[in-house]
Amino acid sequence: MSQKLKLISHNLCPYVQRAVIALTEKGVPFERIDIDLNSKPDWFLKISPLGKTPVLVVGDTAIFESAVILEYLEETHPKPLHPKDPLKRAEHRAWIEFSSAVLGDIWGLETLPDETAFRAKATQIEAKFARLEARLVGAPWFDGAAFSLVDAVFAPAFRYFDVFDQIGDFGIFANKPKIAAWRAELAKRPSVVNAVGKDYHDLLRAFMKKHKAWLAGVDTQRAA
Repeated sequence: MSQKLKLISHNLCPYVQRAVIALTEKGVPFERIDIDLNSKPDWFLKISPLGKTPVLVVGDTAIFESAVILEYLEETHPKPLHPKDPLKRAEHRAWIEFSSAVLGDIWGLETLPDETAFRAKATQIEAKFARLEARLVGAPWFDGAAFSLVDAVFAPAFRYFDVFDQIGDFGIFANKPKIAAWRAELAKRPSVVNAVGKDYHDLLRAFMKKHKAWLAGVDTQRAA
């Protein structure tokens, strides 16, 4: 395709990371434009009905919602990241939706202000990851040798824990060796590494502190 792609982005958004990873894996050139979601430009609000990132601008058309962007890239560019088999492809789409639920829980971990609520949310995430551990059958990726969109969407979720694990062990990954191995492989994948800036960890810590998250308080005590 000859149309220039622009990805409207935020430097902490995990849904943006999904799109960046997919674009990179497919070798699709694009321009990334970061915005401040606390002060959204008028031009952005005109192309993003929900006021969220990412938005993929293709020529004069704006595509919003990460799942839609991923499907568009699958339909229009080579190097497919979905399985060929329709049933397997549908299952992968279901796990992509599951990953969005995980991200919703992670939002709680990085924003909840008290320990009781945090630990309740951690228990919910641990249960979800237990389901995921039971599903994993291959290595090094979600379904074996081929890197897929499921890998692309879980990588941003696991990235949060690169920071959380420095703060404390909350038992979320206990007795989950397949996830641990998968997570380690994802952390080395160039498309995953380069989906965020080098200041990602500092930005995430600043975000938690701004939201007065319980986890930020623990982090401050640990560093003192």
